[in-house]
Amino acid sequence: MNTRVLALIAVSIVTIIYGVTFTVAKEVMPHYVKPFGFILLRVFSAMLIFWLISLFIKNDKIEKGDYKIIALSAFFGIALNMLTFFKGLNYTTPISASVMMVTSPILVLIFSSILIKERPTLTKIIGVVIGLIGAVVLIAYGSSGSGNAKNMMLGNFLVFINAASYGMYLVIVKKVVAKYKPVTFIRWLYLFGFLFVLPFGFSEFSEIQWQIIPTSGYLRIGFVIVFASCITYLFNLFALSKLKPTTVSVFIYLQPVVASIYALLVGSDHLNTIKILASILIFIGVYLVSKQSPQRIHK
Repeated sequence: MNTRVLALIAVSIVTIIYGVTFTVAKEVMPHYVKPFGFILLRVFSAMLIFWLISLFIKNDKIEKGDYKIIALSAFFGIALNMLTFFKGLNYTTPISASVMMVTSPILVLIFSSILIKERPTLTKIIGVVIGLIGAVVLIAYGSSGSGNAKNMMLGNFLVFINAASYGMYLVIVKKVVAKYKPVTFIRWLYLFGFLFVLPFGFSEFSEIQWQIIPTSGYLRIGFVIVFASCITYLFNLFALSKLKPTTVSVFIYLQPVVASIYALLVGSDHLNTIKILASILIFIGVYLVSKQSPQRIHK
């Protein structure tokens, strides 16, 4: 089995984990842990895990100039990404949030065009427009018939910011990810990420009443920490070292499928006309954007 196939398998597993995480995290917030407190717990725990693992392996020496790129990657890939996602998920529903995340490949193309001077084709430009229209429809009208969402418009907008942040992360991290061992890189990524989220999450983290959290709550928190934080970032970095950022980001379009199936099975969400219409527009946009992968995005 060649490394490209392994990378595709890795990013597929990441997609499944993230798809389930939409509902798992939603079942914890805000009943037991508030969003920013959850993020601090998640990032701090993952940081400890990776630094402990790094004690038992030979680590690469980080080049001095790469610390700035890693810090920037941590801001977009850890701090802004996670803070807006969990806060947005707290306001919206699992299916709406997962659909909004699909805009990430479109945003990767936009950022690639700006940062690496990639010239998009007319087809890709049309795809960007259609996909963003779908995102606007979901943000503005997705609250129709969703009584279990506190503020779906705000929630969907925050998840859109999350998708943009993740898209920026995929473009930035590609510059350094292949130079270092995954654990070496991620331990620094999470250390910087922890420093970024600490001011936002400390207050809510200190409010957690550990004694009232049931076993099921701890299991869900553990799932988010181990699988959605550690496994996904390791697998994603491996995939990014073998594949283009646009190829990795395209797998995000499978997340709504996994998230919807799981959410519908456990009864935490339901479909409506607006969600279906917005999903169709976004999927068409993603299809047009990813139809022909850029040839020089990895430069």
